[in-house]
Formats: sequence, structure tokens, C-alpha cells
Amino acid sequence: MIELDNLAYSYGGGELLSDISLRLTPGSFHFLTGPSGAGKTTFLKLCYGALVPTAGHALLFGKDVRQMTRDEIAEIRRRVGVVHQDCQFLDHLTVSENIALPLMVSGRDVSSEAHNLKELIAWCGLTHRADARPPELSGGERQRAALARAVIMSPDIILADEPTGNVDWEMSERLLSLLVELNRMGKTVMIATHDLALIRAAKSRVQARVLRIAKRRLQLAGADL
Repeated sequence: MIELDNLAYSYGGGELLSDISLRLTPGSFHFLTGPSGAGKTTFLKLCYGALVPTAGHALLFGKDVRQMTRDEIAEIRRRVGVVHQDCQFLDHLTVSENIALPLMVSGRDVSSEAHNLKELIAWCGLTHRADARPPELSGGERQRAALARAVIMSPDIILADEPTGNVDWEMSERLLSLLVELNRMGKTVMIATHDLALIRAAKSRVQARVLRIAKRRLQLAGADL
């Protein structure tokens, strides 16, 4: 699905990531941790083609990002749902309309997807907020809306960048439960987080591989987490 082979990424004259190899297999669950500034967000961007490695190879569903056209990358990215750290929404649209945006962008008939959209909003616990505007949402509601928008196209992979960074512990557990449920449905999940308590809580629910970025390289974290 996603395969990184001796990948490196440099910017601003310095190397941020070096000699990284990883294979994300179907149905796997990964945590990505490391100190602030280690390159977790950059790593995720390399995983969905938003950035091109400066050395090595990034293969998305068997295709090398370096050899793909812009249209091919856009097509591949429909198979990857991304929950961004900053959760940007269009404030003049309702929550329901924001969640449906990927359908509109891809040219699909939103009206024919109304039932699926309604079910997804209910699954995220946002039925009562479907007609609200983004500024009216709490931090946890925004994160759940961001997750709903990321999975509306039924992607094969979900990449979440610090999805619990601005919410309380109760909401963190709720978001984790949704991501674990997606994994049980066969989705590949990777969560970038500095929250070690969240990782510990997940270990009793899902078989997860914990990766750490340290000194520009990717390491398998030990059992001390």
C-alpha cells in the first residue's frame, strides 16, 4: 500500500529524515511518535504524496511518487484519508457540507450519497451538530468532523496527525475508539502523536506497531512506552 525505501527528505539546507524504510500493509495499525520537530508531519506528507523525497523512493499502491503526474497523485490520494493537525474548515458551510466536500471535489453526486453521509455523521456522534458552522464546534467536535471528512471517500488508509492534541482525555479515547473501529473494518491506520498515554490505552484494544523518529531515522519503539 505504502512502501518507503531508503527515503530521505531535506529542506532549508538540512536533512530532516534519513535512510527510512517502511512498509504499511493492509489492515495494519501504527503509531508514529517522536519529539516536537522530529519530522512526524513531514513523514506523513511523504506517505500520501504531498511531498516528494529528496532521496530514496516512496511507493503509493505500487507506484513511485517521482514518476507520477499531478493527476495520478490526486487519484491516489483519494485512497488515503488524512486528518490534519490544524483541522481547517470552510466556515460559511455547515458541518455536513464540510464533511461532504471531498465528494464534491471528486465530482460525485452528493445527493446520491446522502444516506451514507448521514450514517457517517451519526457514527462520529455529530448528528446534532450537522447543521452547525465550524466556529460553533468544540475542539472534540472539530476533530470528529475532520475524521468524518477524511473517511467519506472510504479510503484504504487513514493518516492522523496529532488527532488528540487539543482535546481532553475523554475525547481522546473516543477518537481512538473510532480509529480502532476503522482498523477493524480493514483500514490501515497510522496516528502521529506525542501522547504516550494514548498509545498505552490503545495496546489493550488493537495490535499496534509503535514507531519513533529519532535523530532523523525511524526506529521501532521498545516496550517501555
